[in-house]
Amino acid sequence: MKIKSIPNGPNAVETDEPLKCSVSGTEKDLNAPVYLCRCGQSKNKPFCDGAHVAAKFEAPAAEITVRKKK
Repeated sequence: MKIKSIPNGPNAVETDEPLKCSVSGTEKDLNAPVYLCRCGQSKNKPFCDGAHVAAKFEAPAAEITVRKKK
């Protein structure tokens, strides 16, 4: 699994494994990549809806890679 913070944008979750999300008690399967809000302005939290553009959100890029233990 890899989580990339896109410059001035959302966090992108990339994985080869199935993802499940539970929001407000509703569970659904998701296909990667999934874009998660980082600016706090999305009307579709935890997902990004592009509100960071109008909010002029600024934040640096970053990357986290999660590896399975062998």
